[in-house]
Amino acid sequence: MPRECHSSSRSILPSLVRSDLPRYPAIRPFRPRYHYTVNGNLSLSTQRLSFQLTSSTMAFIRPYKATDFDATGHICRATLPPSLERSEAATRTAPYLWTHQYTHLSPETCHILDDGEGNCVGYCIGCPNVNDFASAYPRYIKEVLETSKELDGRKPKSLETKAPWNFPDTGEVNEEALLQQAFNPTWLVLDEERKELWGNWKATMHIDLLEPWQGKGWGRKLIDKFVESLKEADQRNGGSSGNRLYGKGVHIGVGGENDKVVPFYEKLGFRVYPTEEKGSIWMVKDVE
Repeated sequence: MPRECHSSSRSILPSLVRSDLPRYPAIRPFRPRYHYTVNGNLSLSTQRLSFQLTSSTMAFIRPYKATDFDATGHICRATLPPSLERSEAATRTAPYLWTHQYTHLSPETCHILDDGEGNCVGYCIGCPNVNDFASAYPRYIKEVLETSKELDGRKPKSLETKAPWNFPDTGEVNEEALLQQAFNPTWLVLDEERKELWGNWKATMHIDLLEPWQGKGWGRKLIDKFVESLKEADQRNGGSSGNRLYGKGVHIGVGGENDKVVPFYEKLGFRVYPTEEKGSIWMVKDVE
């Protein structure tokens, strides 16, 4: 099964045909990659966590817990697309760009695939309204980004002008662009060029599963649970049929490197949203 079946979604996710537009990564096989050691240093590992092999018959979906923070970060890194997995900067920053803000600001719409032994092996995370999400974002910056030992005080040098996603001479991912997205919710989820998209389908999500848990039906179940939580959030907000918290529904971004997942999403009621943007595919799902 595919990774967004991040992008959710990630407004916001990579393939990088255009150097100025980040793209959403989406589910991919496990590959050797960087991981963080206890002292915060990066090392290259080809080993999978042992809990990835737990029988799927024991697995179940549960709400996100604060103790899932490290595991969700690992899953985000383990499922990055090829264009990002080779970059130490992208590997370090990715969970702070596409994962932790949703679990921190909207935990009630974040769902975990538990292997049956308390271990997080996949997730579907997001928020019901990107405008509200952006308004709350300063709290994420203060409480998570600025205190992260992994980021170690890294901040964008400027939030005035977007840095190119890739260095033109080498093609390598530009850490400044990553940090700009992580520290600027407007560029992250409220890009003016996609205003009609997020202005109507106001919810967004990311879904990632470790490789042993893909292709077993959990992606569909996680997305169904996410949609259910959108409706619950709308009810708590006092929404009516003409004024849903999530507008028409949910939008996701699929990186151009992962276009093979589009049929999967179409089976779940998503449809491709027409856009001239190159390198990404945007999809929407109506939620009644």
